[in-house]
Amino acid sequence: MADFAKARNYPFLVVRGGDRTEFSTDGSLETLELKRGMASFPVDKTLYFDPLLIRHKQLVTEQLQRFKPDLIHLTGPGDIGFLAVRVAHELKMASVASWHTNVHEYLARRLQPMLNLLTSGLCRKAARTIEQQTLRGLLRFYRSARFTLAPNQEMVDILHASTRRPAYLMLHGVDLRRYQPPTAEEASAAQGRPFCIGYVGRLTTEKNVRVLAEIEQTLIAAGETNFRFLIVGEGGQEGWLRSHMHRAEIAGVLRGDDLAAAYQRMDVFVFPSLTDTFGLVILEAMASGVPVIVRPEAGKRVGVEDGVSGFLSEDFAADVRRLMSDGCLRKKMGVAAHAFANTQGWDMVFSDLYRVYAAGLRTLESR
Repeated sequence: MADFAKARNYPFLVVRGGDRTEFSTDGSLETLELKRGMASFPVDKTLYFDPLLIRHKQLVTEQLQRFKPDLIHLTGPGDIGFLAVRVAHELKMASVASWHTNVHEYLARRLQPMLNLLTSGLCRKAARTIEQQTLRGLLRFYRSARFTLAPNQEMVDILHASTRRPAYLMLHGVDLRRYQPPTAEEASAAQGRPFCIGYVGRLTTEKNVRVLAEIEQTLIAAGETNFRFLIVGEGGQEGWLRSHMHRAEIAGVLRGDDLAAAYQRMDVFVFPSLTDTFGLVILEAMASGVPVIVRPEAGKRVGVEDGVSGFLSEDFAADVRRLMSDGCLRKKMGVAAHAFANTQGWDMVFSDLYRVYAAGLRTLESR
């Protein structure tokens, strides 16, 4: 968003966490970084929450009074988000909150190992209660905004019903300049190598990554030998995957051109996650010309057409074997995946988002 705004000379102020508290400008883009303190604790491997971030309230207030925004966009219920809610309320500035992560589903799955100590009936009840109560708490945050955004229609409807305020679809996009299929020369050079099954994302329980080991075991049992996995990411399940998989390269976190190159090495992309609101990595793989095998709910949110650009799968190993054995189908699906992703560029997404901003503000003015 910041790059989009800067390229078009739109005034844009970003307030985010950083290594130090400092203010900087770059054309129409202004950035205020806030240093987190000793009280910070991790909520994921690279994501922290500082319960005392409110100490920066006066600084943020002064910057917003100077900047005079038409709208404050809250990107979620983190420490920055809660600080922004407080400042926006005190300054009586309009705000919009966007939903990006199904935290309630993540939390229930993260606690599953402890819940498994209970009887099966109590385990299901406890997981359902945790998910419902967490969702209730999240929705209280979103009620603080004047209108809301979400990346799929299901979540748009939930936000609208629970906040009783306007809710709009905020699409996701992909960097079409970076994520591209390999050239003909690169594809030719890759011929003869083992079939590459790819995954990109956090290596955590809620991503359902142990399915990758199940796929490997099924393929080996079926007599398949000429394949390997390329797994990009890190997380709490990494150790388990390393000890249970024998044909996997776990590359850690990759970004930028390194990540784009990793997609180009894949023959198929598998994404077994059960909890994603969208699944941006699916779209990145499709832009790279890679057929995708995903859960039906995740694939429908992205726009995967079953049997055309990938598979909406209930049996990952069977669908992987199908593409291993049918190179023509795999190539045809890769072409279709790339063609679809080419309609989902970020410029289109952010141009549409600014139209949504204007529609939301008009709704507020009419009340």
